[in-house]
Amino acid sequence: MASCKNTTSDESQNSWSKSYQAVAVTGDTLYSAAPSEALVKAWEAKKEAYEKDPNNLENLIWYGRFTAYKGDYRKAIAIYTQGLEQFPNESRLLRHRGHRYITVREFDKAIEDLSKAAELIKGTENKMEEDGMPNAQNIPVSTQHGNIYYHLGLAYYLNRNLPQSLEAFKKCLSTSNAPDNVVSCTHWIYMIHNRLGRKAAGDNYLRNIDENMNVIENTAYYKACLFYKGLLSEEAIHQFEAEATASNSALQYALGNWQWYNGYPQKAKEIFTDILSGDDWASFGYIAAEVDIAKPYVSR
Repeated sequence: MASCKNTTSDESQNSWSKSYQAVAVTGDTLYSAAPSEALVKAWEAKKEAYEKDPNNLENLIWYGRFTAYKGDYRKAIAIYTQGLEQFPNESRLLRHRGHRYITVREFDKAIEDLSKAAELIKGTENKMEEDGMPNAQNIPVSTQHGNIYYHLGLAYYLNRNLPQSLEAFKKCLSTSNAPDNVVSCTHWIYMIHNRLGRKAAGDNYLRNIDENMNVIENTAYYKACLFYKGLLSEEAIHQFEAEATASNSALQYALGNWQWYNGYPQKAKEIFTDILSGDDWASFGYIAAEVDIAKPYVSR
C-alpha cells in the first residue's frame, strides 16, 4: 500500500481531485490499486447502461457499485449523491453511499446516511439484495434491510459508539435467520459485549452457532464464531491466514480483538499492526484494526 501523510483538508465528494481516495485514521493517505481488465469491462457495461437510461434507479445503483468495486470510491459517492437528487429518500442509495463513507473513513456521514435509511425502511418489505460480486454458489446471502443495519452497526463501532452499534447489529440479526447473516451479526455482537465487559451476554449469542451450519460466504465470521465457542483452536485459525485477503483480515481482527478483551493488549496490537501491513485497506477488518491502532479502546 502506497501511503504518505496528508496535509490538506478533504474536498467534497463532488469535486474530489486528489489522486488518493481517503485519509486513514492513522493519518496516511490511501490509494486504490489498478483494477483488473475484467472488472473494467464489467464497469464499462454498467456505465453504458446508466448513460443510456440515467433515470433508471437500478442502472444508477449498479453504476455506483461497480465504480466502487473499481476502486474509485469518491466517484461512487458522487454518483449516489447525484442519484439522491433524482430519487430523494431512496434507502438503497443511502445504504450504498453510507457503505462508501465507511470506506473513506467518514464515519459521521456514514451514520447519518444509514440512520436515515433505517428510518425509511420501517414498515416496508425486506428483500434479498443481489450481490455485485456473486459468491461461488451464486446465491445472495444478505437482505436490503440487513445490509442497512449491518453497515450502521459497523459505522457506530468504528466511531466508538458501542451501545448503538450493538443495537444495530441486533436489528440486523433479526432480519434473517440465514446462516451467513447469523454468523456475521453474532461475530460483532459477541465482540461488542466482550468489549463492554459482558462475557456472559456474548456467550449467550453463541448458542445458535454449531459446526454444521451451511455458511456460503461469511466463512471468516463463521470460523471466528466457532473459535469464540471453543469449537476451533487458535492454531486452526492461523492455518486460514495464509493469504492477505479481506476475509482473512476479518479473521485476523477477530483474533486480535479476542486477545485484547482477554487481557493481552500487546498481542492484540501486534495482530492489528500485521493487518495494516497488508494492502486491503477497504476491508472492514483492516479499518477496524486501523481505528484500534490510532485510537486504542478504553473500557468504560
